[in-house]
Amino acid sequence: MQSSDPRTAEFNVVPESADVAIIGGGIIGACTALFLAKKGVSVVLFEKGTAGEEQSTRNLGWVRKMGRDPREIPLMLRSMQNWDELERTIEAATGFHRCGITYFLAAESDAARYQPWLKAVAEFGLDTRMLNAAEASRLAPNAAHPIAGALHTPSDGCAEPHIVTMSILHGARKFGAKVVQACAVRGLETSGGKVSEVVTEKGRTRCNAVVLAGGSWSTFFCRSLGIYLPQLKLQSQFARTRPITGGPTGCGSGPGYAYRQRLDGGYGLYIRSQYPVQITPDSFRFARQYLPTLRHEWRNLKYGIGRQTWNELLIPSKWDLDKRTVFEDVRTLRPVGNGKIVARGIANIRKAYPGMSEIVINENVSGWLDVSPDAIPVISGVDRLPGFFIASSFSGHGFGIAPGAGELMAQIVMGETPFTDITPFRHSRFIDGSPIEHWPTSF
Repeated sequence: MQSSDPRTAEFNVVPESADVAIIGGGIIGACTALFLAKKGVSVVLFEKGTAGEEQSTRNLGWVRKMGRDPREIPLMLRSMQNWDELERTIEAATGFHRCGITYFLAAESDAARYQPWLKAVAEFGLDTRMLNAAEASRLAPNAAHPIAGALHTPSDGCAEPHIVTMSILHGARKFGAKVVQACAVRGLETSGGKVSEVVTEKGRTRCNAVVLAGGSWSTFFCRSLGIYLPQLKLQSQFARTRPITGGPTGCGSGPGYAYRQRLDGGYGLYIRSQYPVQITPDSFRFARQYLPTLRHEWRNLKYGIGRQTWNELLIPSKWDLDKRTVFEDVRTLRPVGNGKIVARGIANIRKAYPGMSEIVINENVSGWLDVSPDAIPVISGVDRLPGFFIASSFSGHGFGIAPGAGELMAQIVMGETPFTDITPFRHSRFIDGSPIEHWPTSF
């Protein structure tokens, strides 16, 4: 009898063939597998370690429209629809609920920085609006200090990252997808100039299409194929607490902190716009295309040289497909967080909410965000290699937008009419001379 548990099913079985192979078992790969399998497509997903164990579980779990690049809004609106239906579709829990997300203001003058974004997204009819001090204070009754106002979106929400990816893979398998964990894809073979096969550490699978959903690993895999994918890493970090009463409800952020109240009564705590960046060879390779980002974000980035610097110096550009690769050497990327930054965020929220003074931290968690030059993802085919598709560079926005991105990727792979304009997400924008347009999303 075949197991329905995605953690064990097909663990060591590499199928001889599939219509589509997906590389990467994070939430983006899982959603792509789900939507392809729902179409009756034969799909196999390969994960070098354990599915969902990198950035997909290392985030606050916000599901938001608020503050997104305007080019992402149509994709996010579809994602919200998919989140509403996801538990029924996959017959598994995600913890998704619409609790609202709020950006609290320290001063009335801070409201001005949100106005350009509100104007840019006005055409979408979002329920986001500015709240005055009295309205904002009602959303934070336990705050220690007066609140000057807030930007609030009541229809935004959150889900539980520690269960979502596995739940989605459960659903994908229900529709016929295969999931092969602890199995790194080393590379591809082509026939007639098109993708024809994936080569894994456990064998080969013939296929007509390959979707790379490798997160922060995607650049290395593309480089081995001679494909240019400018993508750098930012280090995210947050703390998980034990359950506690007396803190804020729902999801929100304020000066120097961000939070999500989990369903178990604990919190995920985060410090907004504080990202360690380790300088690597790619920092120099892609520097020119990241200049617009640096102009907006340089105050929020903390540069340094660390373990990742040296690790990436040793990663080759190409390798033999019959030999062990870096994907097998590093099954799960678990960066060590900057304790001082996390501690500062915890101190800030304790100061803002006295009821949080007794919080107990269970775990400090860190992960690498795969960031594109314009901070919006690549969801696209690759012109120079027919049959090869990329769903990566989600720039810290991937968790919430994943159900829409997976559906869109499935439509692109199958040659269907996409539900939204895919021009902003095309891979070719980084190689055809298009200007890099970066929206300052960290406001």
